[in-house]
Amino acid sequence: MKLQVQPIGNAYSEQLIDLILNIQQKEFNIPITVEDQPDLKQIESFYHERGGNFWGAFIDGELVGSIAVVKFDENAGAIRKMFVKKEFRGKELNVAQILLDILIAFCHENKIEDLYLGTITVLKAAQRFYERNNFKKIKKETLPERFPLMSADDIFYHLHID
Repeated sequence: MKLQVQPIGNAYSEQLIDLILNIQQKEFNIPITVEDQPDLKQIESFYHERGGNFWGAFIDGELVGSIAVVKFDENAGAIRKMFVKKEFRGKELNVAQILLDILIAFCHENKIEDLYLGTITVLKAAQRFYERNNFKKIKKETLPERFPLMSADDIFYHLHID
């Protein structure tokens, strides 16, 4: 099993929708639809053209994980669509960590100094993961004005990149 991570675009929309909706709806019972996430069908215009990026993690050609950064200010970005298929989670393959490390390296190169993200209370493992990676929990009221809020999110994090 060899992990490959690469930037992806609209050609991967269907695979991404399949990966993400399965995790959101079936695994965590989050009442969210593809209609609530139009960015999944407009990866290039929503992420790439605004100075962000979207990566897919593949094992033997199968999409098993994703992460994206949407640039919403000159030096600020929001992490979006961080998902790893259940059977590929954990330290053994380290898919989530590799995805986050690639995203942070991209931010360094592109002068994105502040990273923000929103998540959901039920996603406890995700919260522990971000905290292990030095993200600090912040109040919703302290988010930057232009932060792209997702209606489901109720917990927020910030990381300053040196």
